[in-house]
Amino acid sequence: MKPDEVTADAVAVAVDEATADGRGARAPSWEEGPADLRLVPLAVAAWVAAAIAVGVAGWWTVAGVLVCLVGGGLLLTPGAARWFGRTAWPGEGTLAADVPPRRGTPGWRLRATAFAGVLLCAAAGAASAGLHTADLRRGPVPALAREYARAQLDVTVTSDPRLTRPRVRGSETVPVSVVLDGEVTRAERPDGTVHRTRAPVLLIVPPGEGRAEWLRLLPSTRLRVGARLAPPSRPGEPFAAVLKVSGGSAPRIIGPPSALQRTAGELRAGLRRATDGLDPDARALLPGLVVGDTSRIGSELRDAFVATDLTHLLAVSGSNLSVVLLLLVGRPGRAHQVERGGLAPRLGMSLRGTAVAGGALTLAFVVVCRPEPSVLRAAACGLVVLLAIGTGRRRSLIPALAAAVLLLVLYDPWLARSYGFLLSVLATGALLTVAPRWSEALQRRGVPGRLAEALAASLAAQAVCAPVVVVFAGRVSLVAIPANLFAELAVAPATVFGFAALAVAAVWMPAAEGLAWVAGWPAGWIARVARTGAALPGAELSWPGGWWGGFALALVTMVVVLAARRLPYRGPVAGLVVVLLLLAVVRPVPVTRWVTGWPPQGWVFAMCQVGQGDATVLAAGGDAAVVVDAGPDPVPVDRCLRELGVRRVPLLVLTHFHADHVAGLPGVLRGRSVGAIQTTCLEEPPAQAAFVRRTAAAARVPLIRADPGERRRIGGLEWTVLWPTAEGGAAGGGRAAAGSGGANDASVALFVRAAGGLTLLLLGDLEPPGQRGLLRAHPGLAPVDVLKVAHHGSAHQDPGLMRAVRPRLALVSTGRDNPYGHPSPRTVESLRAGGARVLRTDRDGAIAVVGAGPGLVAVPGGG
Repeated sequence: MKPDEVTADAVAVAVDEATADGRGARAPSWEEGPADLRLVPLAVAAWVAAAIAVGVAGWWTVAGVLVCLVGGGLLLTPGAARWFGRTAWPGEGTLAADVPPRRGTPGWRLRATAFAGVLLCAAAGAASAGLHTADLRRGPVPALAREYARAQLDVTVTSDPRLTRPRVRGSETVPVSVVLDGEVTRAERPDGTVHRTRAPVLLIVPPGEGRAEWLRLLPSTRLRVGARLAPPSRPGEPFAAVLKVSGGSAPRIIGPPSALQRTAGELRAGLRRATDGLDPDARALLPGLVVGDTSRIGSELRDAFVATDLTHLLAVSGSNLSVVLLLLVGRPGRAHQVERGGLAPRLGMSLRGTAVAGGALTLAFVVVCRPEPSVLRAAACGLVVLLAIGTGRRRSLIPALAAAVLLLVLYDPWLARSYGFLLSVLATGALLTVAPRWSEALQRRGVPGRLAEALAASLAAQAVCAPVVVVFAGRVSLVAIPANLFAELAVAPATVFGFAALAVAAVWMPAAEGLAWVAGWPAGWIARVARTGAALPGAELSWPGGWWGGFALALVTMVVVLAARRLPYRGPVAGLVVVLLLLAVVRPVPVTRWVTGWPPQGWVFAMCQVGQGDATVLAAGGDAAVVVDAGPDPVPVDRCLRELGVRRVPLLVLTHFHADHVAGLPGVLRGRSVGAIQTTCLEEPPAQAAFVRRTAAAARVPLIRADPGERRRIGGLEWTVLWPTAEGGAAGGGRAAAGSGGANDASVALFVRAAGGLTLLLLGDLEPPGQRGLLRAHPGLAPVDVLKVAHHGSAHQDPGLMRAVRPRLALVSTGRDNPYGHPSPRTVESLRAGGARVLRTDRDGAIAVVGAGPGLVAVPGGG
């Protein structure tokens, strides 16, 4: 994975050649020498201690702090120091012994001091974490949360408002809410008791008429809210309580934001106005790239950036700060007064003046872009480097990074458990240590210098970050490196012109709009890179998640790196690997079928693996197919259709409007021509029906109703609509169906006859009343080859219908570890007792059906 940033500490390379005096005269050169790692163990100790302490009880933290303090004190005694002098320590060259001791200072004393420093930093990290988490356990707010009580609260906003991502829970889509961080300063209990306190909380505001006002709130604004309190959903979260705000009315403001936050808010709003006229992707991406404003980024664009490991570009990161600082001080390695680049020498600024200006820019950057983990880390590194420039003292890059980590973990111990912060530090460390060596190796093999540097940086960052991404995402992006290489071409111009538009918008909007238009071109390029990479069939590779999965990927990466250094004929082997990766990403259907057996040749019917939902496909000849339902998520259904080679969908049938059948509709429409969308007549739930109408209208695809008895034919595929009938509630808007099994019993049920005489019965989510009605309406229903089991194999099935259709294959679409117990063991056993072979997507993956009659075969395991 490319790092969240090409960090601000890149300017520290300038320090290595900067002068010792403030005027910039060229100092005598010296050899770089070994890396100075003395601060690394101190930063790691504080980090680990803080990560542990924020998740344990307070007394354990106190005990740990005391043990570290006592141990550190003992190590500083003369007796302990002499014992260190008699002991050979493995790897001692990485600590203080790396540096020649001061005259008269024995090496054993330095070693003891170094180990004492590690323990003392661990004590400091644990103590800081203990003090921060104390607010989560004491006072009235945690007590009210444990009681799930209601209260009137005064809250100071501490973050920008943001929207939750839409997600499916069963048949419904969870409403999109406004979420923001805050700090409770006053709590009034229902009995009138008032408490003054200080407790961090998470506010959740349900949809309502006041959403726009909530989204305009700025940090430092003071509110008075009525809310129900609840404990955090997971242990270790940095909140004392979750506040579920009553109703959806506008916020009640009792104190305006600070002048600094108002200024920052006006700058951000000005950039949004300046980008209003851009193309949709550029309009969404540019504010996020420049100031971290992601309010316009939709789920489809976000999914594309996730698939290509470009999410560090969806929001502001350290790369933006590095671009701004490099604009001031020039390219690395040119920090001399006479020849250095950037704006500073052209403005007549000395090195110290440059450092002061850079510090002011860094602080302004953090305020405007908000203190996200990557921004804080990059800002801290930048300030350390700028201090080195201002004082004229030489600093290496590793100590700057270690000092930044140490200071930030002590300031905000919750960063110690932040995946984003971990990825940021790992990527930066890889850029500082691994990337230069790999770049030199590539250049020795004839790769041009700039390309070698960029490729080495991407490879190094991907090598160290991918195992961490696997821990929480369970996937590896196979297009991350090329996507980052192509996207990086546009990051600097988009950032420079974007910041120019931000600055100018406050005084001259037409000029700001022109600058935003220029910045929109590189921003649009980045979006196109993400969409193109995500559209490739093999953009992502599934990998076991969790820490064991991350450890396994790290081990594989180490083996690959070692093999790459030792294998003979590395050039031809590297070429072969590139070809194999290209085939894995593009996945030509003939090659994929030959390697994996998926999709099987001549497949007639396929059930996609979309989690807890339904999406099935009927082959209609060539690259055309009839799709029945779209699943709960656009990504898996789109991937399934790409693997099956489906580019044309003459008809998409949505059996009913539950979210686990229709929420993936954008994935079916993505990059395909769709002739029409056929739906049931009962528009429940109304919100999901409205979503389908909006999505179809945006794609200019007509909506049609499924009529009972309707027959259609495409090539060798023909089908009949069996349900809902007028008696079952189709007429009159489906009232009868709503009165019995609701939207489930209004599902469109199809009888399908495919090429070769294969027969299928697709039941949607029909409940027993609907199944009995179907059997009454069609008493001559004959046995079928394939049954799409109703309602994900739930226990609610009609035995009479099962006996009538007697399927040879019974296919169940269900998600792994779903909370509903689908499929029901009773249903599975009943089907098997009737002679059916039962396959299920939670265990077998996607399922394809090939042949008919005696040659009927089900091929599991795709996707």
